[in-house]
Amino acid sequence: MQTERTFLDDLKYQFKHGNMTIRLLFINIIVFLAVRIIDVFVDLSTGVPGSFISSIANPIFSLQTDFWGFITHPWGLFTSIFTHYDFFHLAFNMIFLYFTGKIFEQLFDQRRLLYTYILGGVFGGLLEVIAHGVFPKLQMSSDFVVGASGSIMAIFVAIAFYRPHLKVNLFGILPVRIIILAVLFILSDILGLSNIDGTAHFAHLGGAIFGMISIQNPHSSSNILLRTEAFVHWFKSLFSSSSSTKMKVKRGGGSSARHKTDEEYAAEKKMRQDQTDKILDKISKSGYESLTKKEKEFLFNQSNNG
Repeated sequence: MQTERTFLDDLKYQFKHGNMTIRLLFINIIVFLAVRIIDVFVDLSTGVPGSFISSIANPIFSLQTDFWGFITHPWGLFTSIFTHYDFFHLAFNMIFLYFTGKIFEQLFDQRRLLYTYILGGVFGGLLEVIAHGVFPKLQMSSDFVVGASGSIMAIFVAIAFYRPHLKVNLFGILPVRIIILAVLFILSDILGLSNIDGTAHFAHLGGAIFGMISIQNPHSSSNILLRTEAFVHWFKSLFSSSSSTKMKVKRGGGSSARHKTDEEYAAEKKMRQDQTDKILDKISKSGYESLTKKEKEFLFNQSNNG
């Protein structure tokens, strides 16, 4: 007898088997709900609104922008990019992440999306901390930052500068080149740098700068993301046998297997990326419906290839 899957089972399945965009959405939403729900019950118990966020959540989840706060709480560079305290801040960022993440995964892959998200957010956070130390006016604003905006800007700008002629439908009806939207977003943050409006404009710009850097020679070993990926593999190899770092290829359907060399793996990855680029060019010229069934299947498999 087949049992029905519960809502919780569906959530677990989506988190485990969904693409990287879905997983990042889940993490951000879970952190938001956990913090806010705990804050509600602490408020009910103490009668002091926001006491949990100010006394416990901030030291753990936020990026401290003053020098000593940053030195004593460096983990905030990482935790802050998954944290939101305001519902509308979360909603806007998650909608933006969903659409940009889906496009990014069609251009590249899930692992690259994760690295861009994390490193773009960290780079943006560092720029925000430096700006608070350099510009006295910023010291009048909040001394902590939360939000995924810098990470999402890195993803968005990487797409725009990698595929500047790609068109997106603004408000679902107006086709606009993505590079134009990216430039407008960047200009908006530059013009807002001196405003004390609660927005971490330097973090946004830091994410945008990293996004530009991340697509320089995107398939070369000198690329910052590929260097990071190589370092991660090297670091993992310190804690596992060297055999686990190679992919296995079966010959003739038999049980024997051989390891791919780094050169073979790189060549196959480059070939898949070239094919993806050709399909995306075809979409930008003739639309998605112009693709053959084989091309659609290939693009779908690439977007789910982590």
